[in-house]
Amino acid sequence: MISHKNIVVTGASSGIGKSIMEELLKQEGNCILAACRRAEAIVSYGDNVIPFSCDLSTKEGVDRLFAKAEEVFAGQHIDLYFCNAGAPYYERFDYEDWDRIRRIFDLNTVAHIYTYSKYLHHLDGREGRLVYTISAMGEMALPGYALYAATKFAMKGFQQAIRDETPKNLQISCIYPVSTKTNFFNVGGGGRKMEPPFPVQAPEKVGKAVVKGVSNLKKHIYPCPVYLPSKVLMNAVPPVKTLYIKAQKGKLHRFVKRVEAEKEGIREDIRLKWTLKKGG
Repeated sequence: MISHKNIVVTGASSGIGKSIMEELLKQEGNCILAACRRAEAIVSYGDNVIPFSCDLSTKEGVDRLFAKAEEVFAGQHIDLYFCNAGAPYYERFDYEDWDRIRRIFDLNTVAHIYTYSKYLHHLDGREGRLVYTISAMGEMALPGYALYAATKFAMKGFQQAIRDETPKNLQISCIYPVSTKTNFFNVGGGGRKMEPPFPVQAPEKVGKAVVKGVSNLKKHIYPCPVYLPSKVLMNAVPPVKTLYIKAQKGKLHRFVKRVEAEKEGIREDIRLKWTLKKGG
């Protein structure tokens, strides 16, 4: 049971973050600082939810969130911090773009690592729990998600190492959701239709599993009941994994073909407009 706690949830306006927040509100007396890029998206939750806009891909954004928490919680500490904000790219990684690479690492990795340091000093010896949303792709990378998986593998390694340094007052839980029916894939595909990896879970189920796992003080939380058995099967019978990866390659190939066709269509429109303009 999680009740009468001061809680921060990032990425709270949609998807898994929203579902976690709604589950926490079912329990008594929780006060939630709900952070996202556009706080106006968080409405109708009552006085126990304080929406807050910030860019969590920057040091300034994370610093502002902690300053707001100290203000909102009136000097009391943050009992639970759900570090959930993140975003994917779905693409064929064949380009040179330093800034694009840096942006996804800033949001998915650097900000989460920096949050650990901020939270550790904020607690100042008081008890708290930091909950990281890592993703099943932090354990098995898939075609089309090279950069996203890299950010999540980095977080998997960080949490593994930092547990041996963390003082006893700070506990860490990590979540490994599979594909979830959220805006995640729309963002990853740049608004284009894409085929998510199997299996796919509803965000409400993820939220329930996460809150239950955190209530039970679990270090690692796997919301999808078939994920761990599937992982064991793939390790025991490698051809199963080979077939699964092949299916994901097919999805990426179809997506890339659609993107290329779209770009060619745009180029053809430009050529046609230019020809008509010259003819005019």
